[in-house]
Amino acid sequence: MTKEQKDNLFVLIKSLSKSEKRQFKLYVGRIGVNEDSKFLLLFTVLQKLKTYDEAAVLKHGFVKKEQLSNLKAHLYKQILISLRLNPSHQNIRIQIREQLDFATILYHKGLYTQSLKILDKAKSLAISNEEKNIAYEIIELEKVIEGQYITRSMSNRADKLTVQAQELSQHNLLASKLSNLSLQLYGEFLKTGFVKQASEHEKITKYFNDRLPVYKIAELGFREKLWLYKSYLWYSFLIQDFLGCYKYSKKWVDLFHEHPGMIKLNPVFFLNGYQNLLEALFFVKQHEKFKEILGSLIGITDEDGFPKDDNVQSLTFLYVGSNKFNAHFMEGTFKEGLPLIPETLEGIRKHKTRIDEHHVMVFYYKIASLYFGIGEHQKCIDFLDKIISNKSLQMREDLLCFSRILNLVAHYEAGLDYNLEALIKSTYKFLIKMEDLYLVQKEMIKFLRNLGEIYPNELRSEFIKLHKKLKIYEDHPYESRAFLYLDVISWLESKIENKSVDRIIKTKFQKIYGLSKSDNSVFNLKNNLNWEPKDDLTEFYNKHQNFNVK
Repeated sequence: MTKEQKDNLFVLIKSLSKSEKRQFKLYVGRIGVNEDSKFLLLFTVLQKLKTYDEAAVLKHGFVKKEQLSNLKAHLYKQILISLRLNPSHQNIRIQIREQLDFATILYHKGLYTQSLKILDKAKSLAISNEEKNIAYEIIELEKVIEGQYITRSMSNRADKLTVQAQELSQHNLLASKLSNLSLQLYGEFLKTGFVKQASEHEKITKYFNDRLPVYKIAELGFREKLWLYKSYLWYSFLIQDFLGCYKYSKKWVDLFHEHPGMIKLNPVFFLNGYQNLLEALFFVKQHEKFKEILGSLIGITDEDGFPKDDNVQSLTFLYVGSNKFNAHFMEGTFKEGLPLIPETLEGIRKHKTRIDEHHVMVFYYKIASLYFGIGEHQKCIDFLDKIISNKSLQMREDLLCFSRILNLVAHYEAGLDYNLEALIKSTYKFLIKMEDLYLVQKEMIKFLRNLGEIYPNELRSEFIKLHKKLKIYEDHPYESRAFLYLDVISWLESKIENKSVDRIIKTKFQKIYGLSKSDNSVFNLKNNLNWEPKDDLTEFYNKHQNFNVK
């Protein structure tokens, strides 16, 4: 991490838009601070610096070194207060919190009736917007005031508050258990990726079932349903049930369309839902539906009424950009996807303080894969090296592993045989350490290790042998997922047929979408997937997979 990123105040100032800087100066003027104030001088100095430099700040002479820390803390607080007052950062959640603060002040002033009046309105607003945690806090303050017997409210007031508190507590407890489960499963997915054998499947299933709380779907509110669908989604991803991923990501997105007011209040969760839906459609190779949903996401995020704060814009860049790459991977249009590379690198630069390193590396892997598809192997290696050489990286183990496998193949294709043996050894050592050896990976390493002993006139037949070996894993419940990261089959076919990888994939894509409409393959979903909230897919899932829609 760079020095400037370590300084929170500097990062905050650099994140401010022109309007937010103007808002801050207006706020400072309203509180009667003159231009010579030290924290305002500090703000002026820091916003002009390109990188954080403490020596440059002290050089101006308005603050001593021992005073700087306190001055920075004061400035940081004042900027946050200013941002809170900015209309662009106002939402229902902040408004409710503000009303709770006002009611608390009135209570401490002894204006109990006024306090209760504000609390009652704030509570109704909180409950109607599914802000049950804040609603519970409000009721707790109401109970404190009523407990003093000062207001002499109606006789059953205490009973009503008690019942409300109990109901909210139960909802909040259920939401907490589901959100914990969802986060734990997501954390496991980031760490290890998909399960690779039956024992891992059993372990994850037991973990999920042991922690899934008892619930009645009809009694769940928006937030509890959201966490429920998220929990099922991450469980489905882990066990490689991509139809299940589609099912629950669609329920997730449908939930927002059924409660459109929640989109503006929870834009991050809304975008997350679309991202997972697109990923599921990508995995089940549903190009037409994928393009439709991607177009829908782009259209929604471009609407004037959709939230445009920094966090949302960064997520939009991540999700839209990532899925544009996936669209080209599905179609085999690798060359047509090349303009995405400078766009993506510029986006990474623009959003660097708000994008975690994991997602940056995922972009690098997609860029490397794009270059590999068009035969630009050295460029592919350059981007893979950014991943492999990153020693502090915390990301999915499976992606780290396949970065090394693709690196081996790219070195072979680039004719860099002199370094191949050392790379094979280091890759194998890494895979053993990560405990992430797919059979596909083992066969690839074995093949590449023996390349030096194969005569040029025997290469094609050896490619055919390897293709035959790996082809059987395409439909394997665990091994097939190796091909999600590296389309080894298409690469082998490109060597056998002496064609480019992108041409092979493009031909496959055209054949898939030339299938008759009567084809009932699980991957021929384009006539079965209807984008309607009312569609719970009961018939479809009962037909293709033996589980009931919950």
